[in-house]
Amino acid sequence: MSNITSPSPLGAVIGSEGTTFSVFSATASGIELCMFDGEREVRRLPMQRGEDGIHRLTVTAPAGTRYGYRASGPYAPDEGLWFDPAKLLVDPYATELDRPFRHDARLIHFGEDTTDLVPRAIVTAPSHRQPEPVRFTPGGLVYEVAVKPFTMRHPDVPKEIRGTVAALAHPAVIAHLKHIGVSAVELMPITAWIDERHLPPLGLSNGWGYNPVAFMALDPRLVPGGVRELRETVDALHKEGIGVILDLVFNHSGESDRWGTTLSMRGLDNLTYYRHATDRPGDLVNDTGCGNTIACDNPVVRRLILDSLRHFVLSAGIDGFRFDLGSILGRDRGGFSRDAALLQEMLADPILKDRVLIAEPWDIGPGGYQLGNFPPPFLEWNDRARDDIRRHWRGDERTVGSLATVLAGSSDIFSRHGSTNTRSVNFIAAHDGFTLMDLVSYAEKHNEANGEQNRDGHNENYSWNNGVEGKTEDKEVLSWRKRDVKGLLSTLFATRGTVMLTAGDEGGRSQYGNNNAYCQDNDITYVDWTTLDKDLIDHTAALSALRARFAALRQQAFFTGDGDVEWLRFDGMPMTTGDWESSETDTLLMMIASGDAVQKKNTRLAIAINRSHAPHRTALQARDGARWQALLGTETATPDATPARSVSFHVEIY
Repeated sequence: MSNITSPSPLGAVIGSEGTTFSVFSATASGIELCMFDGEREVRRLPMQRGEDGIHRLTVTAPAGTRYGYRASGPYAPDEGLWFDPAKLLVDPYATELDRPFRHDARLIHFGEDTTDLVPRAIVTAPSHRQPEPVRFTPGGLVYEVAVKPFTMRHPDVPKEIRGTVAALAHPAVIAHLKHIGVSAVELMPITAWIDERHLPPLGLSNGWGYNPVAFMALDPRLVPGGVRELRETVDALHKEGIGVILDLVFNHSGESDRWGTTLSMRGLDNLTYYRHATDRPGDLVNDTGCGNTIACDNPVVRRLILDSLRHFVLSAGIDGFRFDLGSILGRDRGGFSRDAALLQEMLADPILKDRVLIAEPWDIGPGGYQLGNFPPPFLEWNDRARDDIRRHWRGDERTVGSLATVLAGSSDIFSRHGSTNTRSVNFIAAHDGFTLMDLVSYAEKHNEANGEQNRDGHNENYSWNNGVEGKTEDKEVLSWRKRDVKGLLSTLFATRGTVMLTAGDEGGRSQYGNNNAYCQDNDITYVDWTTLDKDLIDHTAALSALRARFAALRQQAFFTGDGDVEWLRFDGMPMTTGDWESSETDTLLMMIASGDAVQKKNTRLAIAINRSHAPHRTALQARDGARWQALLGTETATPDATPARSVSFHVEIY
């Protein structure tokens, strides 16, 4: 494999002598630049290969010019070589495309021309700016947003921009984000993707975007205004103090397995961009479950990924990134390493080193589960916290201890490399799995609409239905579901670490029991703003305000036990070993020392958790002449209750 030593930029770069096109291939015998006038291919120009493996050509091509590549060489899939000049190829460094990808059998078969199928890259003028300060700090609220489903049914957003990135800048959307205290929106993939090949015959399409082709290219369906639209939306959110994090997929590409498509990297240099079996170069490693695995240890690929991240920071002001199946980024042939070159290069890069970096710390390959093992300051999605919170609220026995560990920042996981701070991103529901309301409404998944006989999606969701499976008009069942959601939300916002909420969960959004809704680009995933529960939304806003008010809830340092936290029973006595281990313990009182931004003083904050369907009474005694005041969450005490030296109240469900 060749190494890139040239510092010259790749992609299409406008300069004084014209536009220089540069693309890497160590194995192609030749690459041609193809230029288009509308639908018509008007020129094919051979490129000059340099000793560094980069093929270059400088021609007159102003901004707006459409182009692609064709690569020549052996077609020998058993040897990992897939060259086919009939295939139009997208530049891996493209930042904008003139149309979306669409699946077709011609993309798979050798010799079938794909000129009319494959998007053309668009030459764009440079738009870099100085990096701006990051608008997010750990401890805040990350709001996971699928752009199209989030805005397609919003009544206040103009129809012409619904489903696009521009809709996120609408005042009504921003007002909602500010109301619930969002610190940063995390945009599910907005780079260009293609449907998995089994979806079109089922009449389905990928609505989530976790199947990319070119890592920098924005999908025209979500970002029709290109980089400019993304930058303007980021600017509007920044103006309101809201950061923007991009969810990016660098673990695999939509070219899929041996029977997949030839669209870009496969046709340019399959052996460089993808990982292959050591003794069988034609066999793609599938540590992702998506058919292929990006070779993140290859210097060419590392450069592509780093250049992609820099592009989004410099061109659009992006505050940070979430990495899907992030363990792949730290893999080489020896497995995962927290000292992997790509991870260390991200942390050392002058443009990236202050950005928010969030890893989904697992893949399906050998040793792929790496929760707690990424180097700081990487934050990590904590699925163990998710499951522990779910199991406790479901009513599983002997879970109060694991719940307390989650509330305290999961030190059992994040202290293993000597750290004194948590890096946990705590969540109860995410795009992948049940919505928060479905979690308490369905004991089983219901993915029949996906066309796979309900075989897809996770089987163990630690969910419950409160007595009726799915939709019901039973007011008592609906009441308990709502109370459960409030309890889950309250628990989430009481955890130490960063918290994440998926868009619509604050208002009781449902996907009708579908826990793998990636292929439902329709009303199953679209947020129906007219049916969201305002009371739940206001409850979320109140929780977010409390988190902002009390510094201890946002801090990342682990508790020391030296006066900063107490674990109590509801009678005010310390928890004993027997209490922690008892199958009957279903309540917990966490008392933490905290600064109070409203009263401008240090205070104690009591968080009472009761997962049973029966009210429990608790009594709190004040110390040193202080007084207790109820803030949120009880049936008999309200946030403006009169302060008292002692307070006794019922804790219903949260």
